[in-house]
Amino acid sequence: MVVVMKPGTTDEQIRNLVVWLKEQGVEPDISKGTNITIIGLVGDVSKIDTELLEALDTVESVKRVSEPFKAANRKFHPENTVIELKDGTKIGNGNFVVIAGPCSVENEEQIIFIAEQVKKSGAKILRGGAFKPRTSPYSFQGMGKEGILLLLEAKKATGLPIITELMDISTLDLFEDVDIIQIGARNMQNYELLKELGHCRKPILLKRGFANTIEEWLMSAEYILSSGNRNVILCERGIRTYESYTRNTFDLSSIPLIHKLSHLPVIADPSHATGHADLVAPVALGATAAGTDGLMIEVHNEPSKAKCDGAQSITPDAFDVLMTKVKRIREAIL
Repeated sequence: MVVVMKPGTTDEQIRNLVVWLKEQGVEPDISKGTNITIIGLVGDVSKIDTELLEALDTVESVKRVSEPFKAANRKFHPENTVIELKDGTKIGNGNFVVIAGPCSVENEEQIIFIAEQVKKSGAKILRGGAFKPRTSPYSFQGMGKEGILLLLEAKKATGLPIITELMDISTLDLFEDVDIIQIGARNMQNYELLKELGHCRKPILLKRGFANTIEEWLMSAEYILSSGNRNVILCERGIRTYESYTRNTFDLSSIPLIHKLSHLPVIADPSHATGHADLVAPVALGATAAGTDGLMIEVHNEPSKAKCDGAQSITPDAFDVLMTKVKRIREAIL
């Protein structure tokens, strides 16, 4: 349920209404826009007397929300959410960011070199896997704690904020200085993990699952949002279909659809979506034209020797060329 307040309603009047709503057993979520204030009600709204609400002098209208996701719903929060990192980097509502770096951290020289190169080309955030979920137990699983420490060294050397994937809540304490926590496709529906992340205030990048619908994806975001953490970024990384020429099938339509349904920023990961380095650039450009809030690109100085996902990694030189093209697309659509 959404309560639309009349223009000119004072903060005190809103506070009084919030107190009353809480007494009715629902959790109010206040969204203040430029010209309007909306109170979204989460919980059992069946006991709320809508006619009584609509009769209040401060209430413009009361609307029911049919979709199961509430806090992530644009009806609850009409204005786009903007995620701001500690260094001032913003994501969403026209603030376009590129996240780049290797699939996995391999050594100090590698991660710092790549960080320096992608920063020169315009990347705003450094990615790198410390803990790597792999299909085969015999594949490289990442450097773990040491990988995070090397990411922090690269952050110190370049000033770039860092993002890396959390696989298990038991290692959350290692992520204290990580700027964005990534939740991968395999953990998109790990609800206990999502609820725990809702108790922190650190930005969470939530990747879409291999075979999950957009509604299921938004419901996973809802677990984080409803637990108190409003700093959620969605990431489209392709879904599994019967197509075998690409690693996954990139769902370009999800970008404008998410913007229609939700206020949360959504970025695109063409590297995991395609699985092929030569397809990364065209898909990245398509996602940019579709209005994505950012890109996540895998970059490696020697893709043929990468310990993880070298086939989908592009070189720093190729990344530099891509960034020039992305800039042109952005200029064309703005």
